[in-house]
Amino acid sequence: MSSTVLLLFLPACFALNMAFGPNNLLSMTVGAKQGVSTALVAAMGRLVAFAIMIVVAALGMGTLLMVSEAAFTVVKLVGAAYLIYLGIKVLRVSAKTTKEQSDLGKNGIWSLVRQEFFVAIGNPKAILIFTAFFPQFVDMNNYWSSFMIQGVIFLLLEVIAIAAYAYVGTRLSGVMQNASGLRWVNRISGSMMIGFGVILAMARRS
Repeated sequence: MSSTVLLLFLPACFALNMAFGPNNLLSMTVGAKQGVSTALVAAMGRLVAFAIMIVVAALGMGTLLMVSEAAFTVVKLVGAAYLIYLGIKVLRVSAKTTKEQSDLGKNGIWSLVRQEFFVAIGNPKAILIFTAFFPQFVDMNNYWSSFMIQGVIFLLLEVIAIAAYAYVGTRLSGVMQNASGLRWVNRISGSMMIGFGVILAMARRS
């Protein structure tokens, strides 16, 4: 990848990383309840899902979602259903204090990792990014190396985005100190999860 292409790729890629979506909402919510470090550990699930998608896209299998309406619809509806399920789960959670939430997070970190993984892997739009966006910057003479370099850069920038959203979440920690504030955070994040699920269910391939 030449320096000129890299200078074009970096800002465009980072804009995608920073775009507000269900995974970044998860990082912000976890950051608010359990801190940046827990959000970063939980986001390992997302990074693994994206790494799988990048390899799939590099192999050319991602084109299946671009050309097959049925395949796209199945993945889309499964992902949308999971987001709506998570939203309802958040809305129904009891209003625990920040300390109780933190203790719960320590015991259920793998549950958070799984949530991040399934939210990411259930969004067909993500693999379409790797299928449609990455090839614009690929050096066809060094296809695999350039595609993988882009993948590594994307994942590194994703870590920065995760930390940024988790940090924003920590700014809500004051609200989390009382049951009333926590209920409002749960209502907002749960409703947004359901909203993302509905938007994903209605999404069409461009």
